[in-house]
Amino acid sequence: MIEFSNVSVTFKPDIRALVDVNLRIEKGEFAFLIGPTGTGKSTLLKLIYKEEGPTKGKVIVAGRDVTRLKGNAIARMRRTIGVVFQDFRLLPQKTAWENVAFALFVTGASRKDIRTRVPAVLELVGVMDRANAYPHQLSGGEQQRVSIARALVHNPPILLADEPTGNLDPDTSWDIVQLLNRINSRGTTVFVASHDSHIIDRMSKRVIRLENGSVARDEEKGRYFEPANT
Repeated sequence: MIEFSNVSVTFKPDIRALVDVNLRIEKGEFAFLIGPTGTGKSTLLKLIYKEEGPTKGKVIVAGRDVTRLKGNAIARMRRTIGVVFQDFRLLPQKTAWENVAFALFVTGASRKDIRTRVPAVLELVGVMDRANAYPHQLSGGEQQRVSIARALVHNPPILLADEPTGNLDPDTSWDIVQLLNRINSRGTTVFVASHDSHIIDRMSKRVIRLENGSVARDEEKGRYFEPANT
């Protein structure tokens, strides 16, 4: 589903964000991306939906080399990838319903399609009862659920989450990650950048660790910290 082949990213003046990354995420997989701040996690995620481009190498998403996409092809590709951010990025003047509906509206969806898909996805993430609330009236967890609903409304095969629990308390963080796990169980490929060691250890999913822009560790059912040798 996602493949990095000898990918490097260098920002001027000579800042190496990623160095010869080789990585493959299979269809339907759930994986965590971890590592110190500034080690390239956000850059790696941005390459997948072409917010950034590699200096070297290829990024393949669902069989397409996204590094070669241009113009309208980029917009079409992005509809197949849902992205969730730490700071929610909801439109403050729109209700939860309207925030999700807007993601459909800008792609030309019909009113009938919007009326059908918005309540379904709000129900899926557990905030249908808050559909008419504005972001400032929602808790942090509710805002993140709306953000996830917006990311899912196009029914994308891939969901990326960049520190989705960074602004949330531990209990709410666990609820959000459990929601991502349920979404994954429906067949969506989920790739999460996170610093939350307790959640990562409890989830026992694949863990990919970046250090100095390179893949330092890649383990199935991994932990945040590498076990000490005994």
